[in-house]
Amino acid sequence: MQTEIQSAPAPVRRPPPKATALSSADLLLERAFRWERERAGETWLVQPLGGGRVREYTWAQGLDEARRMAAYLASLGHPPGSRIALLTKNCAEFILLDLAIWMAGHVSVPLYPTVTDATVRYVLEHSESRMIFVGKLDEWPKQRAGVPDSVRGISCALSPETPYERWADIVARTAPMPGQPVRPAGDTATILYTSGSTGVPKGVEHDFTAMATTIKGMTSVMALAASDRMISYLPLAHAFERAVVESASIINGFRVFFAESLDTFVTDVQRARPTIFHSVPRLWLKFQAGVHAKVPEKKLRRLVGLPILGGLVRRKVLRGLGLDQVRLAITGSAPVPAELVAWYRRLGLELVEGYAMTENFCYSHFDRPGDAVPGSVGKPAPDVECKLGPDGEVLVKSPANMRGYYKEPQLTAEAFTADGFLRTGDRGVVDPDGRLRITGRTKELFKTSKGKYVAPAPIESALQATGLVELACVTGAGLPQPVAIVLLAEPLRPRMRDAGGRSALEPELRALLGKVNAALPEHEGLDRLYLAQVPWTIDNELLTPTMKIRRAGLEARYLPQLGETGPDIVWLEEK
Repeated sequence: MQTEIQSAPAPVRRPPPKATALSSADLLLERAFRWERERAGETWLVQPLGGGRVREYTWAQGLDEARRMAAYLASLGHPPGSRIALLTKNCAEFILLDLAIWMAGHVSVPLYPTVTDATVRYVLEHSESRMIFVGKLDEWPKQRAGVPDSVRGISCALSPETPYERWADIVARTAPMPGQPVRPAGDTATILYTSGSTGVPKGVEHDFTAMATTIKGMTSVMALAASDRMISYLPLAHAFERAVVESASIINGFRVFFAESLDTFVTDVQRARPTIFHSVPRLWLKFQAGVHAKVPEKKLRRLVGLPILGGLVRRKVLRGLGLDQVRLAITGSAPVPAELVAWYRRLGLELVEGYAMTENFCYSHFDRPGDAVPGSVGKPAPDVECKLGPDGEVLVKSPANMRGYYKEPQLTAEAFTADGFLRTGDRGVVDPDGRLRITGRTKELFKTSKGKYVAPAPIESALQATGLVELACVTGAGLPQPVAIVLLAEPLRPRMRDAGGRSALEPELRALLGKVNAALPEHEGLDRLYLAQVPWTIDNELLTPTMKIRRAGLEARYLPQLGETGPDIVWLEEK
């Protein structure tokens, strides 16, 4: 017997934001219908199908499929505002399905394609989703167990084998929804479940105003245009990709290419030749390491400094990465080392750093092109107010702030100050020009056995700045001095396989330890480095889906090997 799914409770409204100059023409559905009319035959989405084959969707073709699926969803008779889940890697149908769900009057609930069956079940049950669309996935056989029998499933074009009805069959037999089925700006558009780096995921509820505010502000500062091109490869289930790729494309009308796989990523980027490229610091570091594997840093620095040859070398390096057409390079999600920013600038690529979170639909602060200062995350975006709390916590208010945590009124109330500012949980300082610098997480501060507080984030960033370390986790609650668990840069890992290779690395690592400690106050100086020998990945749950470290997971895995005494370089034992 199926359990009756109740309609959504009245949401807890966010505090009234500062007024914004949005019009109905700025909203996502209205803008999609505009491009359907004005740019019907122009390519919008480029989906790889394997073996070098691709499928191109024009605006007319994409909207036609979205309208047909919207008509099908409407025919099922679900109450307005019903939640419909998406479980898929990035693909064209993700974006088309978002539009279809919205046209049908419902709310999209995307899940990360790497989630476990337990998380699938939790999100579907907590959101009371009536349906789930299953697309391109690697772990579906395991995830299938998390889908309750009461939830109807639909299989998308690139999905693994499922028992569900297929997208292609539905759109083939269903007439497209006519007219322009738009939604009020204050309607809930999506519920984004946080990646759950600690505790149970929370459902962040956003309306169409929040999404349009983000893109209107980004467009005004970054000069986004219909002539731009982007490649989609970071999880579309996350607010960052949902904003800078999906929403920005719909608002501005530019072309989106999708990556096929990790193995084909460089080829995918070279095919797209993006004009806007976004990545997290970890991948910018990987690109740098790949270049250094071919051309040592000292030689590259000398070559790019030559008067005429330098320009040719810079273009060749960027062309090899597929980034020679990039006019705007964006980084976010975690602190980026200033040395890395300087390295890309020598190649002629300015990394524009931003700072935001799921709770404000990735709209808070960002550098302005030509005015970026390494070490800061820029100034407040248009329509964003920022202030610091008594403890240095960054507080922001804008129309992009979430409506609240779905079905969690107490958590929603705790997330805002009395005057309507979102509590970010990050500590920061603001310079005289209004630029924000993040100094750490308020909840990540820990106290050593000497009673001294340590902020780990700046130390982790310093460790990652030299190219020796790919990822770092500074910890040490209860120890006399903090220590760092680190994962070496990928090109160095083969040298870890035998004792001789490790011995050769240790002088470099000691030099790094000394350099980092020289810039720190005594109580924050690292006592030793612990070297992990197993890569940190999403699959082994040491990274979140957006490739941030899972601090609690790393500490739980390695805590038994962390001690108060011992050598300054320790090679961790792995199971």
